[in-house]
Amino acid sequence: MLMYLSWGFLFFLFVIGIVIFVSNRKHLLSMLLSLEFIMLCLFFFLYIYLNLYSFEMFFTMLFLTFSVCEGALGLSILVSMIRTHGNDYFQSFSILQC
Repeated sequence: MLMYLSWGFLFFLFVIGIVIFVSNRKHLLSMLLSLEFIMLCLFFFLYIYLNLYSFEMFFTMLFLTFSVCEGALGLSILVSMIRTHGNDYFQSFSILQC
């Protein structure tokens, strides 16, 4: 019973993260935060799944490494966007400007 409750709660958190990511299109930083929240929910999904079947936890470390690299890449894009455009609004950023 407790396992179903934790799976349901994690699924609810994952859906909330997706809704925040889709609805919040104004600032790049808030979108990056919602992506990190989604990655954290996926990490907990993976951790519970691997503990349920008594697998090794090596893949969780690999997953955390890739999520940290994704976060660093997102922050570097944010810094370069602020340096070139002056803010992190998506309305001021045009893909056609190269």
